[in-house]
Amino acid sequence: MTNRLNTRFAELSAYNRAGFVAYMMAGDGDSQALLNALPAAGADVIELGMPFTDPMADGPAIQASALRALEAGMTLKGTLAQAAEFRKTDKDTPIVLMGYANPIHHMGWEAFAKAAAKAGVDGLICVDVPPEEDDELRAALGKYSIALIRLATPTTDDKRLATVVANTSGFVYYVSTTGVTGAGSGAVTEVGEAVARVQRASGLPVAVGFGVKEPDQAAAIARTADAVVVGSAIVDAMHSGGVAGAQELVKRLSSAVHAARR
Repeated sequence: MTNRLNTRFAELSAYNRAGFVAYMMAGDGDSQALLNALPAAGADVIELGMPFTDPMADGPAIQASALRALEAGMTLKGTLAQAAEFRKTDKDTPIVLMGYANPIHHMGWEAFAKAAAKAGVDGLICVDVPPEEDDELRAALGKYSIALIRLATPTTDDKRLATVVANTSGFVYYVSTTGVTGAGSGAVTEVGEAVARVQRASGLPVAVGFGVKEPDQAAAIARTADAVVVGSAIVDAMHSGGVAGAQELVKRLSSAVHAARR
């Protein structure tokens, strides 16, 4: 499967540079403006959150962001519309949707995959569909060359890791801590060892997230990981400082990530 994710990670590898993955919530504040601004601020890949009423893997910041988006009227179709609007001016930056199965299942796996492809989406992280139950979703996504990206965690042993990475594409998302998004962070040495293990098992780039908030922390992870994901901190910056505040944080974090291996 070749899509924008493969191309982007190949480019990053050629420059011996880690990528910066920026997470934001569709529909929270002026989210279209932030989405459009992220590549210029340094985002190599964008994770676009699909708001859901019960985001069980997310901490307080993203939970609150999802509720604000829902109260403002954002839907799954609205999220796809934002991706489509972004694609009018940016043909290269990969977009990965991140969220939960309920809204996707309600739309229908096939209908969702078709609509996501039309909107210019490159990947999906669906945190509450385990590998044993994702056959229909994976088949629908594969038909439209959309990557299904799975999560590995510090508690994923070798046997489970083999199951997780089978049929995964695009990249593997390594959750550096146990718990919810925005909570704590893993020791950098442990993260480096874990990244190497996931890379060996999957043959794919590994992006590390959960709990990354500061530039020095992001840079330390970027020395071994293929990409660094930041979510809760960007969501908080957007809520407190608007698009400009979120942009400024993304610039600082992405600069640290991009310079980490120099």
